[in-house]
Amino acid sequence: MANLKSVTIYILRGLTLLLAVSLLSFVLASASPISPETRYRLSHPGVSDENVEKMREYWGIDEPPAERYLGWLDGILRGEWGTSTSYRQPVLDVIGVRFKASLALMMSAWALSGIFGFSAGCFMAVFRDRWPDRIVRRICLFMCSIPTFWIGLVFLAVFAAALGWFPFGLAAPPGVPPEAVTLGQRIHHLILPALTLSFLSFANLALHTREKLADVYASDYVLFARARGEGEARILFRHGIRNAMIPAVVMQFGSFAELFGGSVFAETIFSYPGLGAAAAAAGTGASDIPLFLGIVMFSSCFVFIGNLIANILTQAIDPRTREGAAA
Repeated sequence: MANLKSVTIYILRGLTLLLAVSLLSFVLASASPISPETRYRLSHPGVSDENVEKMREYWGIDEPPAERYLGWLDGILRGEWGTSTSYRQPVLDVIGVRFKASLALMMSAWALSGIFGFSAGCFMAVFRDRWPDRIVRRICLFMCSIPTFWIGLVFLAVFAAALGWFPFGLAAPPGVPPEAVTLGQRIHHLILPALTLSFLSFANLALHTREKLADVYASDYVLFARARGEGEARILFRHGIRNAMIPAVVMQFGSFAELFGGSVFAETIFSYPGLGAAAAAAGTGASDIPLFLGIVMFSSCFVFIGNLIANILTQAIDPRTREGAAA
């Protein structure tokens, strides 16, 4: 009962946060120097004043900001997110198509960073304060300071340009119909963007796991286990991983915001046709306000769901968190 109550409170807080995000996004988009009218005049030189007036009526530019916001929010709740000015399609249709590509990229990067980050953290903890630990820890600290776009450019220069192991970008070979693209070709195009995106949370998870396991190894029950003659491998799998798994899971599901933010850079560098590249295009040159606002709301829901899953899993794995929620 306490678990259900805490999840309900979290959902209510999340909905309040989504409402605040929608208001702030709408205000910032309305304050943009490139209005729909300006973009329309630039893309249609010599357009008549009559057509401009029809465009202003269509977008509701002359309506009060509060009325426009409430109308847009009402459309969001009813599933009518507007029409993209770049793709000439409903915003939800564009998001649905682009999100399929982004989901494969983000989940691949999420799995890679989780598996290798947790493994690297366990490796450092086993060899803590010795030369393997010092080397891997310095590498992780260096990786934390590397921006996504820089490592993406390095991967392109080394593995695509110099070695020719991987393609320069896109989600499939150019000129090949979508129905003719094989699974192997999609994976081949996915590897470099996924590796680039996984660098965001790999090092943080490895360092976090290392510190958690170091605390476990310094505990009294591990000292007692050693006194009973248990080996390092048994201590790691029986005591270490079990205690370090909970914060690692929470950290991984909480990294959805970093994944989506990093996908904007990764997809732009590799010309990957995902939601991040669409967000970058909609917010810069295209000035596609309906699509941009739709992606902001969709990504906020995506991050909220990731945090909600982390919250539920934490309470399901660790009974102490349920007791804290009940208190």
